[in-house]
Amino acid sequence: MKIVVDCRYTRIGRHDGISRFTAGIVSELARRHPLTMLISDRRQLDMLPDLPWQLVSSPTSVREPLVALQVRRLRPDLVFSPMQTMGSWGRTYKLLLTLHDLIYYENPTPPRDLPAPVRLLWRLYHLAWWPQRLLLNRADAVVTVSETTAGLISEHELTRRPVTVVPNAADELAVPELPRVRPDGHRLVYMGSYMPYKNVDTLVRAVGALPDHELHLLSRIGRDERSRLTRLAPQARLVFHDGVSDAEYAELLAGATALVHASKAEGFGIPLVEAMRLGTPIVVNDIPIFREIGGDAAVYFDADNPESLVAALWALERGDEWERRSAASVDAAAKYTWSASADVLLELMRRTAAPGGRRRSRRRR
Repeated sequence: MKIVVDCRYTRIGRHDGISRFTAGIVSELARRHPLTMLISDRRQLDMLPDLPWQLVSSPTSVREPLVALQVRRLRPDLVFSPMQTMGSWGRTYKLLLTLHDLIYYENPTPPRDLPAPVRLLWRLYHLAWWPQRLLLNRADAVVTVSETTAGLISEHELTRRPVTVVPNAADELAVPELPRVRPDGHRLVYMGSYMPYKNVDTLVRAVGALPDHELHLLSRIGRDERSRLTRLAPQARLVFHDGVSDAEYAELLAGATALVHASKAEGFGIPLVEAMRLGTPIVVNDIPIFREIGGDAAVYFDADNPESLVAALWALERGDEWERRSAASVDAAAKYTWSASADVLLELMRRTAAPGGRRRSRRRR
């Protein structure tokens, strides 16, 4: 079986969620089976493992609908794409497409780093369900990263193709000595963007009511958004890092009281796994995907109510609650590894590439 993996969604210089998923999966998959990576910019190779690669057009190019004409020159048996938008007209191979989440149907604002024409198409695309169905039904099978998203795909009847959950995971960070000792002070960590659905406002308002707590916001942030959050609760102790290295991130998590997240929609939640792996408790919005990841280890709150977050953080201080949540977090995070996900994906590839494996309607997880 000749495998090609579409790595053109890999970011240059720093991973985002889909980029990290791509790199994590391709690294472990290559340990199990030879493969070739598709890239659209040689700089992407800095963020990917040292594997055979082929340069093709960008996924945002006008040539994307016909990219299969470039790919089929490699004579693959199967192509896996970590997105659902890969062009497929003229393909001669089996195709696996990935749908990470349905966030932008409820929150239609596209990522700001996309070109203006792509942002317009993004908005139009999410005005109805039929474009998504059209894309997914072009594949032989569909991958998603969580049971929560798989359930939404089924609920909205987005595809006739079998759906397999290949869980997201987290890269290895420097693990402190376990079990963890409760840290001094009250440092809270937030890792994520500042898009409206992330609901960072609730975190800021809650910290404004907790004079002994300090909220570290780690991601890059624009001047206007930083000013807006600062004005939202002038008394809140906010520390803006405007981006951190992996080593800095690990150090901040290892010394944190908790990772906090008030997002109202996610396809997975990599920061939750990163924190739990280090024994840092997570205090998160009570939504299905966070329940799936955090289980009984997490502390949950109502993201529409900052006072609910305040109460959750105080609950973490009682007795040995912090130590109990810390130990449970390590156990909960252990099931999310790139190795386990690569095993699931390779089995799906073999099943799909086998004779008679094309476009079966039975759903698998």
